[in-house]
Amino acid sequence: MREHYDFSKMKGQKNPYVKQLKQPVTMRLDKSTVTYFKSMAQDLDIPYQNLINLYLRDCAVHNKKLHLKWAQ
Repeated sequence: MREHYDFSKMKGQKNPYVKQLKQPVTMRLDKSTVTYFKSMAQDLDIPYQNLINLYLRDCAVHNKKLHLKWAQ
């Protein structure tokens, strides 16, 4: 293997599958919920949307269910 590679002449290429990886969704969240995730995301140094996505993915992977009973 070479000791030195010259990457200066390489042309970068965007991932052609990036649009298939995530789906844009519009959600209405309580201000306090958004503030909570923004605060936590700032501590972790990641975007809050990613943090919300990670949390929801964890719920889906572990098949977590919210047990609620709506008032009629």
